[in-house]
Amino acid sequence: MSEALGTIVETEPAVHAAATVTLVEGPTFCVSATSGDMDAGSPQGLFFRDTRIISGWRLRVDGRLPYQLTVLSRDPYSTTFVARVPPRGSQTELLLERRRYVGEGMREDLHLRNLGNRPVSATLSLQVEADFADLFEVKESRVRSRGAVTSRHEGSALSLDLRSGQAHRGVRVEAGGAEARQDGLYFQVRLEPRGEWRTTVLVEPSVDGQQITGTFPVGSEVGESPPALRMRAWREAAPRIAEIEDPELHRTLRRSLEDLGALRIFDPQHPENVAVAAGAPWFMALFGRDSLLSSYMALPLDQNLALGTLQTLARAQGTKTDPRTEEEPGRILHETRFGLDFPLARGGGSVYYGTADATPLFVVMLGELRRWGIAPEAVDALLPNADRALEWIVKYGDRDGDGFVEYQRKTDDGLLNQGWKDSFDGVNFADGRLAEPPIALCEVQAYVYAAYVVRSHFAHEAGDMQAANHWAERAAALKQAFNDRFWLPDRGWFAIGLDRDKRPIDALTSNMGQCLWTGIVDDDKAVQVAERLLSPEMFTGWGVRTLASTMGAYNPMSYHNGSIWPHDNALVATGLMRYGFVEQAQRVATGILDAAEAFGGRLPELFCGFDRTEYDTPLPFPTSCSPQAWAAATPVQLIRALLRIDPWMSHRQVWVCPAWPQRYGDLHIHNLPLAGGRVDLRLDGETIRLDGLDDDVEVIYQARRPLTAAFSHQQPPDAAEPGR
Repeated sequence: MSEALGTIVETEPAVHAAATVTLVEGPTFCVSATSGDMDAGSPQGLFFRDTRIISGWRLRVDGRLPYQLTVLSRDPYSTTFVARVPPRGSQTELLLERRRYVGEGMREDLHLRNLGNRPVSATLSLQVEADFADLFEVKESRVRSRGAVTSRHEGSALSLDLRSGQAHRGVRVEAGGAEARQDGLYFQVRLEPRGEWRTTVLVEPSVDGQQITGTFPVGSEVGESPPALRMRAWREAAPRIAEIEDPELHRTLRRSLEDLGALRIFDPQHPENVAVAAGAPWFMALFGRDSLLSSYMALPLDQNLALGTLQTLARAQGTKTDPRTEEEPGRILHETRFGLDFPLARGGGSVYYGTADATPLFVVMLGELRRWGIAPEAVDALLPNADRALEWIVKYGDRDGDGFVEYQRKTDDGLLNQGWKDSFDGVNFADGRLAEPPIALCEVQAYVYAAYVVRSHFAHEAGDMQAANHWAERAAALKQAFNDRFWLPDRGWFAIGLDRDKRPIDALTSNMGQCLWTGIVDDDKAVQVAERLLSPEMFTGWGVRTLASTMGAYNPMSYHNGSIWPHDNALVATGLMRYGFVEQAQRVATGILDAAEAFGGRLPELFCGFDRTEYDTPLPFPTSCSPQAWAAATPVQLIRALLRIDPWMSHRQVWVCPAWPQRYGDLHIHNLPLAGGRVDLRLDGETIRLDGLDDDVEVIYQARRPLTAAFSHQQPPDAAEPGR
């Protein structure tokens, strides 16, 4: 995810940083301490459309901080903070509940109970601050003043506003029975013995003078709210693990299901489409690459997520050339943002297109939907968008006509590196020198190869043999050129890319594992690639490092130069399995799943790349997103890879041949979406069975076809492609 542009969603404190509680619903999220308070000096607050609308939120009883007892959470958008107010003097003990809901603002229900047999009088104070900082300013501890925040209070309401240039942001905080003052809301409470007191605080944002109505208004039934109904439907429709022998794996898969449900986002203009955001709390936005790969890996859970992501991205597909946003005809966006610190916001823009990989991945994802037999008419309707994406690859992506897709930013506000390792130092030579653009990344060529193959398959199914042969020939030519130009025979690995002078960028990286995933690697080189990926300088026991420990830029605590990214490892494991390296794929998969267990069932965006012999638990990366979409989807993809499930519904076939580690025991999954219906998968020892498929669907219990079969540039024959 981008650094430069600048379910229970709750951190797991066991091996992580200081505990916080994160709630999320669409464009709104809240990060607080486990007490429920928010501190302006920490990466906390209530955020709406990438702006921190509440920076300080402190509840006191008679000036005292209540003692936290617990946090009760079940849904991604709500939680309850429970605390006690110990007696002082002749007072009796009080119990305080703060029930919080986020969505288009925030609602907080306060409930104070007198547990004693004497009457109590108390003053509750809720101090409120707003700085309207951009979320990346908050994340990176570089909050700056945008001008004076004006404060107005009248009756029970406090309003805070900021004008910055043409932009106007505001927030209104109101509660029944409150006395609003300059710094917050105050309540005078009288409690009889065993008595109770309640009120509701509403926080409503405004954007450019337009007041936003919250998702949870006073008096509404929370259980019937749109977020509650959507989450309930998600859980009911999801596959259910009826039997599993490994309880930790079960916990990890449940956590993935909850987190992916929490990270869904809905376009108000197209509520029928659901997409997936990149991650909470800092990336609750649509990201081209992240959203596409996350929805790909989540296909065994919900195929509508992938379809909705494609439809949402298609609506924002580039139509013109704009150097400021790096938009080009046919290009798929990198990210959407609304914060005042987003570079494009100064010109009224909210979409940035500077990525080299989202556009070919769009085509690849469309091919996956075809292979899974999902919504054929909707997939056909997106085929013109895929053709425009391919036009971008040929006309704009391949800048110099050498057959490879390169990137170089067109604005100083854009990303210097435009692949998935998009930090400024993420692409470097073996000696640590930074590569200079234009840069052609190895995995981007692999995605382009897969996109050509997918388009050839679409044409073949439509009977357009001229187009089918055209795209198959382009795929074959790219594969040959890639293996000729990127392979380093004296090193035994693929270069991460070619620099501006067409020199191979010779660092040993995990990127080449994603090349295995799409099948662009020649068979005679695959053995060495697998050996390098599982070598001590790359594989830590927890996963494959982004950069080998023998490289000049290696740092196990860096973002992209030695850390471990779960999603990257999921694609590496899938690629290894595709080429028949079963034992190596199992090592990678089980290492990542072991890390998930150590993180309490929730994989973070990334973690440090120290060897497993150095520390007996994976070390967290300080600002890693958690939950994060492609990390949440990683266990799902790893299970699919280990089961080797490969649907090809245009041929009415499902291939399955498990390479399931014995340590996980038997497995029974109910309600698995497959072949347009719902099936039961039962694995007993080495025997696997799929029940519930239509009679015309053939189940082939062998691994004769690669896991990503649609990526073969051969046309799909009636007979099976020879297995590896």
